[in-house]
Amino acid sequence: MTQSNTSSKKSILKVEGGSPIFSYYPVTIPVAGRPVDLAMKVSAPVSGHSLPVIILSHGHGRSNFLSSLNGYAPLSNFLASQGFVVIQPTHLNSKALALPIGAEGVTFWKSRPKDIQFILDNLESILANVPGLGERVNTTNIAVIGHSLGGHTVAMLAGMEVTDPVTGEKVNFPEPRLKARVMIGVPGSPEGLNETGNKLYGNPLAGTDYSTMTLSALVINGDKDKNPNFSDLENWRADAYYHSPAPKSLLTIFDAEHIFGGISGYDASETTDENPDRVSFLCLSIIAYLRSEFDQNDTSWEDLEQELKNSSDAKGSIENK
Repeated sequence: MTQSNTSSKKSILKVEGGSPIFSYYPVTIPVAGRPVDLAMKVSAPVSGHSLPVIILSHGHGRSNFLSSLNGYAPLSNFLASQGFVVIQPTHLNSKALALPIGAEGVTFWKSRPKDIQFILDNLESILANVPGLGERVNTTNIAVIGHSLGGHTVAMLAGMEVTDPVTGEKVNFPEPRLKARVMIGVPGSPEGLNETGNKLYGNPLAGTDYSTMTLSALVINGDKDKNPNFSDLENWRADAYYHSPAPKSLLTIFDAEHIFGGISGYDASETTDENPDRVSFLCLSIIAYLRSEFDQNDTSWEDLEQELKNSSDAKGSIENK
């Protein structure tokens, strides 16, 4: 019997080990007008050249340190072991900073994309702080990944418009220097926001408009990611895909709740669906997407889509437009 090309290909979802990695932190740089210096963690493989860059934007959350440069080790360590330089800023909303709440509310939503743009503006000097790393990096291949509120930050960098509830100004930060954008568990459209969500986080979430999000992006949704503190709707966190124009991709991860198996920290109490295999699936799927975004001749994302379609026990599904 003749096997198809798809079945003879190496699985996108199998990884042969990974490189040893190191993390260097804090890299701290003063930023004009920012109440505290921008602190970052940089993780990278110990060897290799032409390494692409990922900027990882943390969420909000109730933990003191997971929503900071000290969190998301399951995600950042995996990505670094597969050949990426991962930069993790601590945004102003982090409980670790315990800053007074201003006009932007507890989320500090406008400052967050500005942090990412500052990193892009100063990328070479940031990398130069890490001994021996700067000359090993390909600074033309840069992606941003955000989880939860971090996904909201990434959406603004993809062109999503937010109406400032204080000033009425329409705000967005489209950033073409980024070759790829990934949103994990991103808040949905304001139409699906319930009364509780409006009271808690209404500042940025009630004024979002995904119809202006014109840059390419991957939206990752867990089909069990439903939280009555935000919305009563199923798959509300897939809105960024369905309510935005092409080109977009949607990865739906089956049985995933908001922490997607444990991406924000090892054995973290906030994880309600602890599952290391789910974390690995999410990471490998992101890597496939990034490879295809960085190189238009790379078929990793297409191969993954076909593999999931042909699998009897697929962990997720892909849509593209």
